[in-house]
Amino acid sequence: MNKWLFAMLGMSGLLMALPAAAHHSFAMFELTRSVQLKGTVKEVQWTNPHCFIQVLVPAPSGPAQWSIEMHSPLDMYRAGWRPRSFKPGDKVTVVINPLRDGTLGGRLVSAVTPDGRSLTDMRPQK
Repeated sequence: MNKWLFAMLGMSGLLMALPAAAHHSFAMFELTRSVQLKGTVKEVQWTNPHCFIQVLVPAPSGPAQWSIEMHSPLDMYRAGWRPRSFKPGDKVTVVINPLRDGTLGGRLVSAVTPDGRSLTDMRPQK
């Protein structure tokens, strides 16, 4: 009886932990649309759970700041990115999937470093 009870409690604990391992979806991005942005890196945030790059893009009313979401630092490292792949002040060209709500942001698809090297993010997580 005790073995059965412990087995059931253990299975219940595992099943309850599964949602905690889940990750948010990329539903907030228009994954079927891409936008190319050319601008200047303002800031790179190499932090968990997601890295971000802030890009100042020229606009008629002055530079517009775009917030571009990437994957985790480990995933970005595996894809060839390094914390210093971009530095503030670097000129950059990025391709993103824009946010559905129209705010200035998106999910990184690819980027070109100042020296012309192409870096890509992984395709969408499910």
